[in-house]
Amino acid sequence: MTGRVGNKGAVARSTAGAVLVACAVAGAAGCSNNSGTPAKASGAASAASSAASAASSAVASLASQGASALASASAEAKRKLDEVKGGTDVKGDVSLGTPATAGDGRMTVPVTAHNTASSTKSFAVQVNFLDSSGNLLDTVVVTVSDVGAGKDGKGTADSHRKLSGSVHATVARAVRY
Repeated sequence: MTGRVGNKGAVARSTAGAVLVACAVAGAAGCSNNSGTPAKASGAASAASSAASAASSAVASLASQGASALASASAEAKRKLDEVKGGTDVKGDVSLGTPATAGDGRMTVPVTAHNTASSTKSFAVQVNFLDSSGNLLDTVVVTVSDVGAGKDGKGTADSHRKLSGSVHATVARAVRY
C-alpha cells in the first residue's frame, strides 16, 4: 500500500499546454514577413505538427501507464482478498469517513470495521476511490487487525497516487477472518 504512481496527469496537461503555446507562437511567427506571404510557414507548421504529434504520443503513453497502474492496483486488491481463506463477507459491517487530501496529495479515508462475531477478528477491506462520475481512480486494501468481539476497529485507506477533483470512497469488498 506504500507504492506510488507519480502525478502523470499533471505532467500530461503541462506538456500539452506547452505544445499549444509553441504551436501558437510558431503559427504567428510564420505569418509576419511584411510581404503578405507566409515565410517559413511550412517549416513552422511542420515543427508545430511534429511537436503536437510528440505531445499526443506522450499524453497517450501517460494515459496508458495510468490505466496500467489502476489495473495493477485492482488485480493486487483482488489477489489480497482472495488469499483470505474461510473469511466471511461483511461489507455491511464496514463504514468509511470523509475522504481528505493528505499533505502529499494522496487521498485518505478513515475506515471503521464493526466486529459482530463472538471472538476477536481481523478485516481485509477493499476501498475504491471514485470520481464524481463514478469512474474508478484507485483501489486499495486496508487490514484492520485484532478487533475485539462487539468492538470497532479503525484503519486508514491511502490512495496509491495523487488524486484530484471531487473524489469519494466506497467499500468494494470486506472480509472478516
